[in-house]
Amino acid sequence: GRVSGGAGARGRARRPRPCRGPGRPPAFGFLFDVDGVLVRGSQAVPAARQAFRRLVDSGGRLRVPVVFLTNAGNCLRSAKARELSQALGLQVPAQVILSHSPLRLFSQFHQKCMLVAGQGPVEENAHNLGFKHVVTIEALRKAYPLLDMVDQSRRPKELPPPTTGFPTIEGVILFGEPVRWETSLQLITDVLLSNGNPGAELQDIPYPHLPVLACNMDLLWMAEAKMPSRFGHGTFLLCLENIYKKVTGRELKYEALIGKPSTVTYRYAEYLIKQQAEKQGWKSPIRRLYAVGDNPMSDIYGANLYNTYLKSDDLHLRKDCNNSVESCESILVCTGVYRHNADVPSKTEECTAETVFHGHRDFCFDPSLVEASYIVQDVNDAVQLAFKKEDWS
Repeated sequence: GRVSGGAGARGRARRPRPCRGPGRPPAFGFLFDVDGVLVRGSQAVPAARQAFRRLVDSGGRLRVPVVFLTNAGNCLRSAKARELSQALGLQVPAQVILSHSPLRLFSQFHQKCMLVAGQGPVEENAHNLGFKHVVTIEALRKAYPLLDMVDQSRRPKELPPPTTGFPTIEGVILFGEPVRWETSLQLITDVLLSNGNPGAELQDIPYPHLPVLACNMDLLWMAEAKMPSRFGHGTFLLCLENIYKKVTGRELKYEALIGKPSTVTYRYAEYLIKQQAEKQGWKSPIRRLYAVGDNPMSDIYGANLYNTYLKSDDLHLRKDCNNSVESCESILVCTGVYRHNADVPSKTEECTAETVFHGHRDFCFDPSLVEASYIVQDVNDAVQLAFKKEDWS
């Protein structure tokens, strides 16, 4: 029985009491990161099950609106919800935001022929998000077998006939880290250099290049391995950006970078939190969001960036009367990418002692944005901390 009396404070062990609702609708909601907060690989973090016992009533219904906000993108939303349900031992609603979920808002690209990169059901994900014409890296490789030359065993044994009737590519969607990085790096670069016609002879290199939409900028993520962190999609993007710049002398530009820490992702999460509250018939407006994560460079940076957005003057000058949310508080847990071996610190400066910026090139490094509002041991402590702040028994 650890109880939060402030960030990470420890109280005397006592028998847990059943959670009771305070008889009023919640004015707050949770945004939970998944890897390193609720699960490590396919295994649930033990504290996650305890946390969700607090969050649901005796009938298994959530007492507070919850959104699962993950930078995963190489899977279907329904599959992620199923995976979470199994790990946590409860029925997770479809309130799962993957890194690519906000792409459904980018309707100006939905009719264009888009090259999609990543792994898992990339075509199905693209179609579910509204994209009508997609080409995979594998389809492109088959159409133009002379492009992919790094792996000698995959080189064509004889000269293939020329390709005819292959569509011109009009944009690129990077869903997540692919397998066979050399193939994806080569073919995406070819598409950008050839303005979507990699079978043609190279003329002048077009600039600006075709639109590139990228999801999930995480450099690293936490799985079951003892080594600190695994390469994420941010590492792949870093390779692509550097190759493009080395070859052309120019910067690779993104039409959009989505997933945490992008503000568009948090706006979408806020929309789903409110939708959930309405569906439950909770009349009280949602005033506060608590974002729980393990990665200072994506979860904490993103939540703090959104908090800054919520408090900016521009927002209050808008005629959007629906905007009831006043703050987004960041809570950092020590079960994933961020580790704090000693007792949980009461001051968050220690969290920013590492000066290496793991965030994406296009997000300027503001040290204050990687400082969490609170640091606690695990997600159960995070839920207790929020309940205490909200006076929610």
